[in-house]
Amino acid sequence: EATLDLAERRRIRSAIRELQRQELERDEEALASKRFRPERGSHRQDNKENWLRSQQLEEEQQKALACLSRELESITDVEELTKLLRAASEYEERKLIRAAIRKLRAEEIEGEAPSLCLGQGR
Repeated sequence: EATLDLAERRRIRSAIRELQRQELERDEEALASKRFRPERGSHRQDNKENWLRSQQLEEEQQKALACLSRELESITDVEELTKLLRAASEYEERKLIRAAIRKLRAEEIEGEAPSLCLGQGR
C-alpha cells in the first residue's frame, strides 16, 4: 500500500503468494515427517500392552472361527446357512458362511450332474 506503482504491487503480491506457498510446503513436509516418525517414550509401553491385547483378541477370534467352521460343516441346508449369514455381523464369520454356502451349492450341482448325463444319453 506504500507504493502507487501497480507493477511493483503485482510483484509484491506475487512474492507474498510464493512465500505463502513455500511455507505451506514446509508445513506439509513437517507433518509428513511427524506421521512417519517412530514413537518414543511411554508410547512403547502402551503399544506393548495393546499388542498383547490385540494378540489375545486375535487368538480368541481364531478359536471362535474354527468352532463356527466345524458347525458349518454339519449344516446341510442352504436356507439355514443363509439365515446365519444374515445374522452374522463379523466379516470373517460372513466369509466362512458364504464359503459353506458355495460348497453346498457345488455339491448339489455335482449330485445333479450324473443324472443329467444319464438323461441325455437316452
